[in-house]
Order: sequence, then structure tokens, then C-alpha cells
Amino acid sequence: MLGCYGDSLASTPYLDALAEQGVRFDQAHCQYPLCGPSRTSFLTGLYPSQSGVRQNRVMLREALPEVVTLPQLFRQHGYQVTRVGKLFHYDNPGEIGTSGQDDNPSWDQTFNPSGRDKREEHLIHSLVEGRFGGTLSWLRSEGDEEEYTDGMVASLTIEKLHAHAQSGQPFFLAAGFFRPHTPFVAPAAFFEMNPREGIVVPDYADSSLAQLPPLAQRSIRGKKVQVDLAQDTAQIVIQAYRASVSFVDAQVGKVLMALKETGLDDNTLVVFLSDHGYHLGEHGHWQKQTLFEEATRVPMIFRNPDEPSSGDTEVGPVELVDLYPTVAAWAGLVPPDGLPGRNVLANRNAEKKTRAGAYTEWRKGASLRTEGHRITRWGEEGELGWELYDHEMDPDELDNLAGHPDMRETLDSLQQALLRMDSAHKIVPDGVGPINPLAKPLPRTPPLLKSPPVKLPES
Repeated sequence: MLGCYGDSLASTPYLDALAEQGVRFDQAHCQYPLCGPSRTSFLTGLYPSQSGVRQNRVMLREALPEVVTLPQLFRQHGYQVTRVGKLFHYDNPGEIGTSGQDDNPSWDQTFNPSGRDKREEHLIHSLVEGRFGGTLSWLRSEGDEEEYTDGMVASLTIEKLHAHAQSGQPFFLAAGFFRPHTPFVAPAAFFEMNPREGIVVPDYADSSLAQLPPLAQRSIRGKKVQVDLAQDTAQIVIQAYRASVSFVDAQVGKVLMALKETGLDDNTLVVFLSDHGYHLGEHGHWQKQTLFEEATRVPMIFRNPDEPSSGDTEVGPVELVDLYPTVAAWAGLVPPDGLPGRNVLANRNAEKKTRAGAYTEWRKGASLRTEGHRITRWGEEGELGWELYDHEMDPDELDNLAGHPDMRETLDSLQQALLRMDSAHKIVPDGVGPINPLAKPLPRTPPLLKSPPVKLPES
């Protein structure tokens, strides 16, 4: 929900300005619509079927003991490498203030702030008492921005920028904001910035559900408590999400201002992205973990100081695994052999011609998003069903054309492309080292405090 991505209701002036100064990728997609696997994917440059990480709470070195992560590559080449906040997976809010499932070899220095949003955990409204991170939950809070965890992330990042400006040492600085992940917590001012009036809850037709293979139906009906939300509740959830986005936008603005004030913007590559997309009632679903556009598509913006004020928009599909080779190439570093991603800042016109589309996998399914279509298989070879959407005619992906006789030729072609990608993405690059396919996730972190029974706040 960013203005630069066409949301007319969004209040995101700082990210909109960043997009005007850089390159905005309109069709960037994650490789797994779940936090932990996605973050492992873009920080290692590997598809989940290569890394074996397909669940949250898997420690990186348990699965990939010798892999060189993107920040680790910079560390190996003399950069000061710092993490502030969440980069690898953290339970939210359970692990705020801790190192979560972080990777020590990736960083010289780390900061784990914990703010007002963590201390007020007992005030959070949730659809399920005491459940926050994986359940729709929200809080309209008070106080100053600097009191919140993400406000602290911004402040610590700014401190590091001033230190780097004085030292002159090359740096890799990763600022990981926790919002807009559930629970959606932000100061009241950001709720006021995004009033409930004008919020339209998507209207999902049951006829669209009937067109889907059974596994696809389960993906959007898995959490019964989040099915058929009351109109008022749905509006409050969307408002809280928008408030969280605006709050993070303000923190990004502070960091970008400090970058400019220190003069570091003249030679610093800025990248903004998210680990996955998010449903807010589309397809009757909330949150992530589907193979629809809402869950796979992510914002991705690069501001290259070597090409200032470009304001370009790239419409061809790109992937989060492209982050690693792109950032490494910009700095003149060579990534490990065989990584599947591509440098999306170089030869962008050629990129459009050679890439079939963006690939995302989830559980027993996989999806390919081309410029004009999305095709999704369920089962290893589609034996559990197919989906096909024409994005020119059906951008909301509501009309599954997989069984339509007029789409037979298109379906056959895209099926072969997707199945070829399935095979290619199982090949592990030589430079990755050994893989432990038996790495198990850690136990979940229990919430610090239980929430009170659900009581809807006033708008």
C-alpha cells in the first residue's frame, strides 16, 4: 500500500520520493510467501528448493553451514557490516529485543531495540486471545515515534550513518523494520492519517473460490477465525495496516534525511524491499501464504547514486533472489558461483527479453508470474490442479482459465516453462557448500503477556 505503487489512499511520501529518485520494479516477487524462507532466500541468493528452508524458525547454519550470505560477502571484503532490527526471521512480537534467528557470521555489529509496542503487548487487540504474530491483531497507541521499536531502529541507523561519515570506512548497513507485520501497532497520529472513511473491504465472489483446486482453496481458507470478517473489523484491520505502513514510511524518511545530511547519499546504494506481499481481504483472505499476486508481489526500489533522479519504472518480472547479485555487482564484488539471480540494474532491457517470469513456491505448489499471465501448479507436476490467469483481462486473478479451451495453447506453453523452472531450481550451486535437509525449526516463542478479550477500538 504505497503511493508509488498506485495506491491513491496511501500516505507514504518518503518512499514515493525514493521511487522518484531511483528505479521502481513494478513486478518484483518473493520466492516463498512466508517470512523465514523468504529472508533466507534473498539473503543467500538461493531458491527455497535449493536451500531447503521452507519453514519459519530454521537457523541458517543448521541448514547451510558454509553458505556466504550477502552481508557476509561485504564483511569478507573489509566493509563495516551492521544490522539494526530484523533481517533474518524473528517472531513478532515474541522476539523483539532479542537476536531472534539471526546469523552471527553475517555481521560485525548488531542492535536489537525493544520499544513501547513490545511493552504494551497486553493491550493489543487480537482475533484470538494471546495470539499476535500469525493472527490479525492491532493497537492504536500513543507517545512519540522514538518510543517504538521501529522508531528506535531509525534512530540507531542514523547514529551509525553519522559514525560512518566520520570514519570514512565503507559500510553495509541493514535497517530492518518490524512493521507492517502483525500486530499492527502505531502511534495514533498515523491512524488519523489513514481514516476508516473511504476504506473499501474487497468483495470476494464465492464463484471464484469454486474454480480453484482444493489446495488453493485451503490456502485462502486455512485460518477459520479470519474468514468472513465483520465489516467493521475488516475496516479497522485495514486502517491499522495502513497506519503501520505510514509509520514505517516516516522512519525511512528520517534515515534518508540523515543519509543526505551526512553527504553519504552521494556514494551509497539505497535498497528498499519487503519479504513478501499481503492480503487484506482479497480472495477473502488475510495475511500471506498463498500463490496469488497479493502474497507474492513485493515493493523493490533501488536508488543508485551513479544514476541520480532517474525515476524509472521497470515492468518486467524480477525476483528477490536478484538482490544478492545486483548489490554485489554494484560494489564490484563477486558473489559465490552459480547463484540463480541476476543483476537487475544492468542491461535492464535485455533482462526483460531473457527472463520467462518470476517464480514462487509454497508447500505443494509453485507459481510463475510472466508479464501477462500467472500460472500455478499444485502437486509435483500439476497432478493436484492448475490455475491460469490473464492479467490484462483479470488483474485480480478471479477467473481461473486453466480449463478454458481457448487457453489450451497458452496453458501448455506456460506449464512447460514452470516445470522447467521447477527442475532448474532444485540444482544447488557449487559455491553454496553442504546442505542439511533435516534442519528442524526451533520451538515457537510464547507471547510475553496475554491480550485481553477482543474489544474493537473506536475509529
